Amino acid sequence: MQHNAVAVAGIDAGVSVPAGFAAESDTVVVHVQLRPRRGSARRCLAMLAELADGHPEVSFSLTGLSKDDRVVRVTVGVELGPRTAVARFSPQAQAAYAFVSALFTSLYDHMPVYTPAPSATDRAAAVDLMTRLAVAGAADLVPAEQIPA
Repeated sequence: MQHNAVAVAGIDAGVSVPAGFAAESDTVVVHVQLRPRRGSARRCLAMLAELADGHPEVSFSLTGLSKDDRVVRVTVGVELGPRTAVARFSPQAQAAYAFVSALFTSLYDHMPVYTPAPSATDRAAAVDLMTRLAVAGAADLVPAEQIPA
């Protein structure tokens, strides 16, 4: 199955354009949401970090974070590059597409889906988590996985 994502005024099912960019220098970002069950959210983030280590040339960030009764919704924004370069399938865009493909393949158990840009609340939660991780360190903030005896 082939996935297409064409931004229309920056809002559509999976691609967003950061506000404030001129049409010639638009940066296209595709958002992928992972939905691990609450008990495996830590494992999902660890797998995402491992995947990122394998794709150092790709620019991405945690853009949204929310939860419900069963799952944690982790939204990842992957920068495809300038709109004109994406249209020409530049090396940066090819690397980003390879990363997204690997994300869907290796994190399949965490139910990845293309999604629109996260809400302001989801973005604020992601920023809060990243700030806490930067200040406290992951080991201090994220409790270790508990294994029943």
